[in-house]
Amino acid sequence: MPLTKPNQELRRDLQGLASDLKWSAVELTRIAERLSLAGHEADAQAVLRICQVMHAGEDRLQAHAASLRDEAINQELKP
Repeated sequence: MPLTKPNQELRRDLQGLASDLKWSAVELTRIAERLSLAGHEADAQAVLRICQVMHAGEDRLQAHAASLRDEAINQELKP
C-alpha cells in the first residue's frame, strides 16, 4: 500500500526541512571558519556547536521520513 497523500506530503516536508538544516549548517560552518581566522575562536566554537545540533536535527527528520516510507512498505508486505 503506497503512502497516503497526507503522509507523502509529510515525508516531503520532513525531507525538505532536513535539507534546509543541512544547507544552513554548511553555511554556518563556513562562517565559523571565517570567525576563527579573524581571531574569534570562542564565537567560532559556539557556531560549530549550533551546527552539531542542526546536524542531529537533520538526522532525526530523515529518520522520521524513512519511518513513514518503511511503514508504507510494511503495509504492502502484509497479506
